[in-house]
Amino acid sequence: MSAAAAIVIFSVAYILIATERIPRTAVALGGAGLMLLLHITDAEAAFFSEETGVDWNVVFLLLGMMVIVSVLRQTGIFEYVAIWAAKRARGRPYRLMLMLVLITAVASALLDNVTTVLLIAPVTFLVCERLALNPVPYLIAEVMASNIGGAATLVGDPPNIIIASRGNLSFNDFLVHMAPLVIVLIAVFCLLCRVLFRSAFRYDPERVAEVMKLEEREAITDRRLLIQGLVVLGLVIAAFVLHPVLHYEPSVVALLGAGLLVAATKVTTEQALEEVEWPTLVFFMGLFVMVGGLVETGVIGEISERAAEATEGRLGFAAMLLLWGSALLSAIVDNIPYVATMSPIVAELVQDAGADGQVLWWALALGADLGGNATAIGASANVVVLGIAARNGHPISFWHFTKYGVAVTLIMVALCVPYLWLRYL
Repeated sequence: MSAAAAIVIFSVAYILIATERIPRTAVALGGAGLMLLLHITDAEAAFFSEETGVDWNVVFLLLGMMVIVSVLRQTGIFEYVAIWAAKRARGRPYRLMLMLVLITAVASALLDNVTTVLLIAPVTFLVCERLALNPVPYLIAEVMASNIGGAATLVGDPPNIIIASRGNLSFNDFLVHMAPLVIVLIAVFCLLCRVLFRSAFRYDPERVAEVMKLEEREAITDRRLLIQGLVVLGLVIAAFVLHPVLHYEPSVVALLGAGLLVAATKVTTEQALEEVEWPTLVFFMGLFVMVGGLVETGVIGEISERAAEATEGRLGFAAMLLLWGSALLSAIVDNIPYVATMSPIVAELVQDAGADGQVLWWALALGADLGGNATAIGASANVVVLGIAARNGHPISFWHFTKYGVAVTLIMVALCVPYLWLRYL
């Protein structure tokens, strides 16, 4: 009974989010409230459980990075980068998109994808404003590039950290097995951008001429604060990359960096919190509780076990089922709780399959990471970008994002099939 109620609540909430009839934050809070009201989950499971509750690591990672970005914004650094990028691209819209996509993909492999889009989004708005371009296609391309690029390393996407922990996989394992394919996927995605967003590439010679006359150095308004901010950001990035050695969670690193930046500079607490996307953070909390209800009642576990039973020991079939099944489910529910639920089952399959079974980990990682591109709520980075876009007066609807996301996901996941088959099977 509880499982059926959980499915109904989540399904209705998903439909309301997709149709955008009600603000998504209100929907998420309402769905979470119903889960608690009907005892589908309880306070302990919703707020304190790692498996079924709010992922506070994600929430506080976002909060810390939003504060750092808020402080950096006051230095003029985003204007500097925007002018620099526009001049290097010589104002050509497609060339500019390629530059932003590649920067995003590389940064997402070193940072996590949420942190990357928080840093690149302000630059995107500024450069598009300078060139009279619609920022929406650029934001969509960047968030997709962040999800693809994040698949390359252990620290690039939160599901990879879960998989590495359960499968005893190292940073180098991800680099060797995932990075080569991700490079190919990014190259293909760059070509896809030319087709998918062709209507957005409008060249305005007058605007370009104005931008080419600008001196980017004049955009910097507070050099001392910029140096302080970049030093803290550099330390935060270094701690992210050294996570396997330092063993500090990214959320802790982000909060320490934010606290240090506010304490060591003249920026007030009010100024530092100006850019925090509170509705986005609350939306995540509600979404985590709703998905936790599905986990708590065994819905996701049942789906995962049925999928495992269907493979009947056939390694190739199991890998393909994991790849496509993970992509589908990660498009519907956040990929973090999905991977947390699925990883113990995959661990058993890997153990039964022996040395060749490691391909199942890569199938799970690719499906979960790439499947997040399919819908507007499939990955944390998607939700963050939609929140930032709405706040800046360029709202992106669920279906506008999803019509591009489904096409990109199908192509990216399809390209994974020959890679997995030829290299491992």
